[in-house]
Amino acid sequence: MRIALFADIHSNLEALEACLRDARRRGVDRLCFLGDLVGYNADPVAVVELIARARDDGAIVLRGNHDEALSHDDVTLTPEARAAIDWTRARLSGPHLGFLQDLPLIVREASACFVHASADRPEQWTYVQDDLAAARSLEAAAATWCFCGHVHDQVLYYQGAGRRLMAFRPTPGTPVPVGRHRRWLSIVGAVGQSRDGNTAAAYALFDSTAAEIVYCRVPYEHQTAASKVRAAGLPESLAQRLECGR
Repeated sequence: MRIALFADIHSNLEALEACLRDARRRGVDRLCFLGDLVGYNADPVAVVELIARARDDGAIVLRGNHDEALSHDDVTLTPEARAAIDWTRARLSGPHLGFLQDLPLIVREASACFVHASADRPEQWTYVQDDLAAARSLEAAAATWCFCGHVHDQVLYYQGAGRRLMAFRPTPGTPVPVGRHRRWLSIVGAVGQSRDGNTAAAYALFDSTAAEIVYCRVPYEHQTAASKVRAAGLPESLAQRLECGR
């Protein structure tokens, strides 16, 4: 089965639609949305409704910390992120908000685990930014493959000859073998807000039959998305992030 893995969409409709087109061109059997459907950008209604339809068609959809923040003021966010969440809340209907709050934090299927942040206490929204955090998440996942987002980066952690995890930075478009003889934690990148200096959207494509993963980068109309952020009156820094990819 080929699964397209999307994280940190953040209300960026242009980026999401571009990634979906790319994934369908490559051929996928299932979609998975790893949380943070909303926040930062200007199309929360369209993004939530698109992903809700995908869930009706069998997609995995998880809750992220920005989704959680719509109904929980105690979620830690930057001032810019909080302003975007307040703006977003005013535009979503009761059914939209209910859909987001009913989403699970973590899903385990067969030998795979899907989660927004760390699988180790996912409700705490821990960033997986080093080998120790990756090891804790992978241990809690209790799976061969663990897929997550939250970090807005593309990194693959794996168990080397010893017990310590090693970090590997993949080359976009190049298949990486992820065989069952090891355990793997994949951070799939951000669809809606890149932070590595590349304005292209990011997602990953996992083939469970071939046991390989491809990390993908997809150019999209980021200037259009940035213009929408400005027109909505959202913080200027959020538009600038789309324009520079940081």
